[in-house]
Amino acid sequence: MLRRRERLSSKLAWCPFVLAAALVLLPPGARATSPGPTEVIRQFYVQLQDVMQHAATLGARGRYQRLEPIVLRMFDVPYMARLSIGPSWARLAPDEKRRVAQAYGRYLTALYATRFDGYSGERFEVLGEQQIKHATMIKTRIVKSNGEPVSINFVMHDNDIAWQARDVYLDSAISEVATRRSEFSALLRTSGIDALIASLNKKADELQI
Repeated sequence: MLRRRERLSSKLAWCPFVLAAALVLLPPGARATSPGPTEVIRQFYVQLQDVMQHAATLGARGRYQRLEPIVLRMFDVPYMARLSIGPSWARLAPDEKRRVAQAYGRYLTALYATRFDGYSGERFEVLGEQQIKHATMIKTRIVKSNGEPVSINFVMHDNDIAWQARDVYLDSAISEVATRRSEFSALLRTSGIDALIASLNKKADELQI
């Protein structure tokens, strides 16, 4: 009787490992999946609109603090920093890459906190998806209170963890990454990466005042 109990106890001890192995072998659809690109944008807009509606109470600093985790989750900041810096990225040390990506994220957050600093009835509309090379473009628009639409298209990619934005096109033509690259090029050429990092952090601080 005692041996039978010992054998049963031994079998039960293996159950968690068997269950874990079974979960690993399940097809992807059987496990919890992260939101798709369109849903990521919808969630982003819901959170952004909430910040806009409480903009006056939050103030510049409060908007920044609310938006920082949202922006860092929404955008692939290291990728955007690399594209914005261009070929010189390959020559940067790991610590320099980390610091410039962090500064880029702070600056990007501060820009959103400044751009969306109030609410007067604006509507966010998600219009659909378009497959492009190595990415999915989510077409959206913001309809201002006077009815004027502003096109904003997000270039999304699946980085095996979640869908994140790699670039944003305003009015279907103006690339956020291309704009930053144009802004950064002269400073990088004349003063180097430390000057760019300092400049991004300074701008982020000033936009929160």
